[in-house]
Amino acid sequence: MGAVIIRDARPAELDEIGELRVGAYQAGGFLPAGSDYAPHLRHLGADGAGHVLVAVSGERIAGTVMLQPWSAASEIVMSPDEAEVRALAVAADMQGRGVGRALLAAIVERAGREGVTHLTLCTQPGMRAAQRLYEGAGFSRLAERDWSPHPGLTLLAYGLRLDRSARSAAS
Repeated sequence: MGAVIIRDARPAELDEIGELRVGAYQAGGFLPAGSDYAPHLRHLGADGAGHVLVAVSGERIAGTVMLQPWSAASEIVMSPDEAEVRALAVAADMQGRGVGRALLAAIVERAGREGVTHLTLCTQPGMRAAQRLYEGAGFSRLAERDWSPHPGLTLLAYGLRLDRSARSAAS
């Protein structure tokens, strides 16, 4: 793999990013065909609320992640100084090459620059590789924030406290 560049997504890339997310989740067995969540996953960030980052390898988008700020509608973000990591996805043929790790590090750094003091995220119980990635980056379980978007699926919550030294190191 050549060098991977992490940058802000461009508006013209949002459709491709949405398809990458859905494809990666489906390839991993985490999004059944015809899922009601697929349209939401495709359009996440298209409204301009939050920051969508991409990992670019050569001319191609290899992965993506989103930082979504607090809103009253959030299921796990509890206050304005928190934000949520959303929709971390890496193209199936690029997984295992450090793309997810680079995206996660970039979104943590972005959150620190934005003044976020606590990052949260949700993951499906079967997403074991993602859970190892999050734990390796310092995230810990927040079982009290687990939630169920529909019967039969409980999402596991994780959190990472960002202190002042982490935010100034990121500047």
